Amino acid sequence: MLAEKQLIAALTDEQTRSKAFGQLVQTYQKRLYWHIRRIVLNHEDADDVLQNTFIKIYKNIGSFKQESKLYSWMYRIATNEALSFIKSKSKKLGLSDGQLQEQMIANLQADVYFEGEAIQLKLQKAIATLPEKQKLVFNMKYFQELKYEEISEILETSVGGLKASYHLAAKKIEAFLKTTS
Repeated sequence: MLAEKQLIAALTDEQTRSKAFGQLVQTYQKRLYWHIRRIVLNHEDADDVLQNTFIKIYKNIGSFKQESKLYSWMYRIATNEALSFIKSKSKKLGLSDGQLQEQMIANLQADVYFEGEAIQLKLQKAIATLPEKQKLVFNMKYFQELKYEEISEILETSVGGLKASYHLAAKKIEAFLKTTS
């Protein structure tokens, strides 16, 4: 926690801000990329959203109230940026969120950066069928192995609600995988 407080202090000091921000990017870039990538599914889109996320973090670090952990705050920004990106993209293309999700899954197979096998593609298809909140909770718990308390801070919701969402998501994924095998 002390290291985080020092990093925040360095980020808010004009003289050390650039160096501290470089350290922040180096520390969190990969985790935030994969968090975003699991939402937007496309490598180029994930890179764009990640860049926008870090721009927002840089611009708003001064208003970070330190009521949560720094990475929880950054994950919240990344989540909101990814969801906004999807909404904007579906609007631009004149598609519903569901139609866009189907298109994104279809494009995943052609994505040279997708390294998954058939079962991983099936899992991504199953996850894509979930409602937004269940999808987010499942990705954070299953892939990123975050604790419910951490997810609660990021999504600003109760731990009990998250457990229910994760349980429902797992059941739906299991049912999807059984019916498509």
